[in-house]
Amino acid sequence: MSSATSALIWWLIPLAALVSVLVYVLWVTKFQTRFQNETTRSVGQFQRFQNSFRDRAEADAALAAAQEKESQRTQQPSE
Repeated sequence: MSSATSALIWWLIPLAALVSVLVYVLWVTKFQTRFQNETTRSVGQFQRFQNSFRDRAEADAALAAAQEKESQRTQQPSE
């Protein structure tokens, strides 16, 4: 490898690192809050979706318990 190529590589590595740092700083300052807001909104929607199943299961369990209690009450002979 020639000395010119080595010198070029030693200039390109720090230059690439500098550009990467600048892009990261730009992303953090400009776009990270928008990304986090969208992520938070998506997580919130998913949690509501999960809770809808949980709420439905609780409602079904309460209905089944009420029906069981009613059937036990109607099966007992009246005194």
